Amino acid sequence: MSDYSDSGAIVAAALLAGFLGFLFFVAYYVLSSIFLGKIFQKAGVQGQWRAWVPVYNFMVFAKLGDLSPWVPLIGAGAAVVLAPLGLGFLGSILFIVSTALAAWRVGLKLQKEAVWVVLYVLLSIVWLGINAYDKSRWNPLIPPAPWASNGFFADRTVWQGIPVQPSAVPPAPGYQPPAPGYQPPAGYQPPAGYQPPVPPTTEPPAPPVDGDPRV
Repeated sequence: MSDYSDSGAIVAAALLAGFLGFLFFVAYYVLSSIFLGKIFQKAGVQGQWRAWVPVYNFMVFAKLGDLSPWVPLIGAGAAVVLAPLGLGFLGSILFIVSTALAAWRVGLKLQKEAVWVVLYVLLSIVWLGINAYDKSRWNPLIPPAPWASNGFFADRTVWQGIPVQPSAVPPAPGYQPPAPGYQPPAGYQPPAGYQPPVPPTTEPPAPPVDGDPRV
């Protein structure tokens, strides 16, 4: 009889733990979606529905952080595919690291110091809430990301409704901005016999002398 009672208690405890875990997951999902929606609004993203689609919302978040959106998608997919082999944690690590890198860049665009990414890693929901509801404004004009020239991490995608981040597109190799003021083309030579015009000069009239009839 005691064994039956113990088994029933274990099952009841497991069901309660599962129910509480489900409630926690739902609460986290709802809050994070609301906070992401506010951040997307600051960044000029069109369509609040993007913040409510699992995985896709963090792909948009990655784009705003100058990171290829396919990196967190690969991480989430690898976590599911490798889970039966006991290696799903590898995909989870890639997902967490990639979204942390994006959070660092998004934080910079919301006037947050780089150290704020530590809060994202430890308590991402708090980080999202602060950046969603504080008075910071979006500024994408920050130096390019360290991975801006990397073919795997750099963002090269263009999605309708999501602003392209200028700092995510590095200038072409060898490009130099034009110098202020007009400069003639390289190799330009003036025509033969050409003399630059001499600016006119105005000399003061000579003082009158004695005996001058104009006096």
